[in-house]
Amino acid sequence: MKTKAFDLHSPYEASGDQPLAIQALTEGVLKGIKHQTLLGATGTGKTFAMAKIIANVQKPTLVLAHNKTLAAQLFSEFREFFPNNAVEYFVSYYDYYQPEAYIPRRDLFIEKDSDINETIERYRNAATQALLTRKDVIIVSSVSCIYGLGNPEDYTALSRHLKVGDKYERNKFIRHLIDMQYERSDFEFYTGNFRVRGDVVDVHLASEELAVRAEFFGDTIEKLTLINPVSGEIIDAPAEYPIFPAKQFVTPFERLKTIFPTIRQDLDKEVAAFEKGGRNIEAARLKQRVSFDLEMLEETGYSKGIENYSRYVDRRAPGSAPSTLLDYFSEDWLMFIDESHITVPQVRGMYNGDLARKTNLVDYGFRLRAALDNRPLKYEEFSQRTKQMIYVSATPTEYELELSKQSASQALEGNSIDYRGKAYTGVVEQIIRPTGLLDPVVELRPITVADFGNFKQSLKDNDYTDMPIMSEDSITDSQVLDLIKEIPRVIAKGQRILVTTLTKKMAEELTSYLVEKNIKARYLHSDIDTLERVEILRELRLGVYDVLVGINLLREGLDLPEVSLIAILDADKEGFLRSKTSLIQTAGRAARHLEGRVIMYADKVTASMKAAIDETRRRRKVQDDFNIANSITPKSIQKKISQDFKVELPEEEKQREKDTDILRKAESFKIMSKQEKSKFVKEIKLQMEMYADMMEFERAAELRDILKDIQSQ
Repeated sequence: MKTKAFDLHSPYEASGDQPLAIQALTEGVLKGIKHQTLLGATGTGKTFAMAKIIANVQKPTLVLAHNKTLAAQLFSEFREFFPNNAVEYFVSYYDYYQPEAYIPRRDLFIEKDSDINETIERYRNAATQALLTRKDVIIVSSVSCIYGLGNPEDYTALSRHLKVGDKYERNKFIRHLIDMQYERSDFEFYTGNFRVRGDVVDVHLASEELAVRAEFFGDTIEKLTLINPVSGEIIDAPAEYPIFPAKQFVTPFERLKTIFPTIRQDLDKEVAAFEKGGRNIEAARLKQRVSFDLEMLEETGYSKGIENYSRYVDRRAPGSAPSTLLDYFSEDWLMFIDESHITVPQVRGMYNGDLARKTNLVDYGFRLRAALDNRPLKYEEFSQRTKQMIYVSATPTEYELELSKQSASQALEGNSIDYRGKAYTGVVEQIIRPTGLLDPVVELRPITVADFGNFKQSLKDNDYTDMPIMSEDSITDSQVLDLIKEIPRVIAKGQRILVTTLTKKMAEELTSYLVEKNIKARYLHSDIDTLERVEILRELRLGVYDVLVGINLLREGLDLPEVSLIAILDADKEGFLRSKTSLIQTAGRAARHLEGRVIMYADKVTASMKAAIDETRRRRKVQDDFNIANSITPKSIQKKISQDFKVELPEEEKQREKDTDILRKAESFKIMSKQEKSKFVKEIKLQMEMYADMMEFERAAELRDILKDIQSQ
């Protein structure tokens, strides 16, 4: 296994409070602290800090992001930081994914349908191969890393190491390629194929845009060359070269044959159980489907639903966890969980969503009960398989903070790390921006002039009498009219505005009203597809629009340096749309502009507002003090406007499928039994809370409305 050191390349030097954060977290990893937290404000260089820590500790690393778009951004940045090391990208390889599902109320079975992206599949193969062959590996992954993957022992056992001069029959090599799921094609030559021309075998690798040419002389490998699979140009002539399987779900055929009797025994038991319960249709369905799969496996070594038999293939006990990407890492490795306030709840939610869908398939005879064991990891299993984790977020949750403090206390036991002159608690702050930019100024304004008296009293009660406040004479009749007075002042400076509302309808109606007032505005919410969303954001930056209105303006694509004003309407409507985390994250969107400010419209100061305002003020003071002490003049961020589009997220499609299933069930709520109604209400609440934790507020709001509707019935 290669042991090349991580070699960080960067034009930047650690600045601000980066050196303190990097040093403390590095020492924490080296001293064996399992959980640590990097509380990093927007724009403070968290990715650079992660790169420095990796270079310091020299451990294989997994960087976990909550979707493939954010993962792609991180992948690109880490490749620039570590050009001489193995930086790989591991996300769902589906461009389109419709999971197998059954909806009992409609007696509707939905076949699995998918469209695999070959480029991403190649990246996935490269990731697993890198982990098995070298130590200097950084994998940037979405939550796909907790889903079932082929057993690493089988994957390694089936690989072949070619070496010039070794005895190796050509026909045996061809059989091995077929076992590794490579397909023979003497006409088309693409990823995962091989072709034979006399004593020459060309293999188009599954992990690279390369082909290996093996030339045989009798039963000996005479020559190896790496070639361009399109032009045939010779790239290199290595003395030896490894070939790994074309797919990650591979099993030696000899072992595959040994599992057939066990599958048949379980099939007979489950068919008998259906028949005993008078469910002959389910019994016949299960017998027919599994028998067909077994026939395909016996004849070809593969079937369309082979992943549903992974428990047998891996020889696992019922209920046990599958192999995942985490099992490909060595004993000592490091994980960063980026945007942990979103990513951790997403990891928590994957198992329950998968279980709900598969339970119907099993209960109605579409799959053996073993299919339930082809699943993502439970959160407890995920936590057990990780070695050391650093949570990275501008708004880490109490779960991450408390876990880090407990972990630091247990690991150090008197061996304290000095951090800012105090004993280390496992939590570090990184809130000084290299640009010197401060967190935005927060202003409070009343929703209506009628409540101005109560509004002033609320400011006094919360010690906000120093906050900029308009005179009662200048307050308009409503928050919308006040906003319309404010917008032209911002536009006149060539700056942009973001406005957040509570519902999609409010966003659309406000946008229409702004347009009537000759203000260039657009709304943005989840009904608009991803490609159009990206185009709207690009046009906002270009000045085609000056105002963007939405519910959840916290997506990772909203990196908008031109935005100087955030207007939060109805900020005192406590809930997941106006929680502490949501308000801090929303305010952070104005932190990339020198004149960044936030206006919260409210008739009273809620606990969430107070927490968000106090934290923003605290950070702003720390940043300002640092700038004064170091003679730093803040500068607005300048960022090139990209022409690139982002693809629709497979994870997003999977989540949408769950929402669609809930909508279907809601239509049948009246005819459900009492037990079914209770179970369904719990399901909606669980999904709604998961979306709220993930800051997918539009979807959470949709489920909230469904819940209110069915409870009223």
